[in-house]
Amino acid sequence: MITPSYQNPLYPGYFADPFVFRHAGHYYAFGTGPDPADGRVFPTLSSPDLVHWTAHGGALEPVLGADQYWAPEVAWHDGLFYLYYSAHGINGCDHQLRVATSAHPLGPYSDCGLLLVPGEPFTIDAHPFRAADGTWYLYYSRDFLTLDGADRVGTGIVVDRLVTMSALAGQPQVVVRPHADWQLYEAGRLMYGARYDWHTIEGAAVREHNGRYYCFYSGGAWERENYGVSYVVADHPLGPYTRPDGLDGALLRSLPGQVIGPGHNSFVTAPDGQEMIVYHGWDVDRTARQMRMDRLTWHDGRPILRGPTVAPQPALWLNGVQTSYVESG
Repeated sequence: MITPSYQNPLYPGYFADPFVFRHAGHYYAFGTGPDPADGRVFPTLSSPDLVHWTAHGGALEPVLGADQYWAPEVAWHDGLFYLYYSAHGINGCDHQLRVATSAHPLGPYSDCGLLLVPGEPFTIDAHPFRAADGTWYLYYSRDFLTLDGADRVGTGIVVDRLVTMSALAGQPQVVVRPHADWQLYEAGRLMYGARYDWHTIEGAAVREHNGRYYCFYSGGAWERENYGVSYVVADHPLGPYTRPDGLDGALLRSLPGQVIGPGHNSFVTAPDGQEMIVYHGWDVDRTARQMRMDRLTWHDGRPILRGPTVAPQPALWLNGVQTSYVESG
C-alpha cells in the first residue's frame, strides 16, 4: 500500500506570512504577496485537506492611501470574520494595525476605518488569540529604542486584551524582545534619526498546551539565513513570559542549500488531529517565499518542530478526506 503524503512547498506561488485556519470543515489560507488580478490584496487559498489548494483571488478591498499590506490573520467571532493586518502609507504613516470584516471566510473584507494602536508609530504582525475562557487577546510587534537588561534595541512583541474585536484595552504587556545575536536584522541601521544595531522579533503565533501559553516568534532578518522560529512560554496569555532553558538559536532554521529563512508561522490541526506548523521559506534562489508545513510534537512540555522538510512527508489523513473545493464568495 502506498502511504499518502505531501511535499513542501505546499503551494508553488509567492505566499509569505501564511495564516491558515479551519472553519466548517475546510481550511483557508491568507498570505502576504503580489496582489491578485481581482484588484484586492492578500492572496487567499482553500483546501479540504491541507494538501490540495485552490486559489481564490484577494481577500481585502484596498484602503485609500495604502501602498503596502502585510501579514493578514483572521478570527471568527459571533458569526463575523475579522481580518487583522498592517498597512503603510495611509495619511503618510508607516505600518499601522487595522481590522476589516466579512461575512464569508474568503471575503471580500472591508476595512473598519480605525487604527488598533493609534499611539505607536509602527505596529505590524497582529495575531488574534482566543483563550480557553473565551477572552480574546491581540499579540503584535512594535519597536523598542532602549536597552533593558539582556533586551536589545529593535522590534519586539507585546500583547493586549481585546475589549471588542476592534478595540484594545490599551494596556500592552511585553511578551518578548530581541535578546540574542541570531536575531540581528541589520548592524548600524538608521532608525528614528539614530543608528542602532537593530534586532528583530516578529510574527507571533500562540499555542496553548497543557494549560500553558507558548508564544512562537520569528527572529532575525527576513531576507537572510538567520531568520528562524523560537518561542517563549507563560502561565497566562498576558505573561510574564520566560525563555526556554538550553535552546541555542532558533527552533526552526534555514536548511542550507534548500530552504532559506523559514518563519512567520501559524498553527493548524490536520483532519487526523495532528498539530501542524505552517510557515514560509525562501527557495534557494530567493525568488519567492513559499508556504510550507511540518509537524509540531511535544516532549516534556517542550515543542519539537520537525522541519524544514523537503522530502515527501506522510499525510495519513488523506485516506479519509473528500477532495472537494470551496468556491469564493
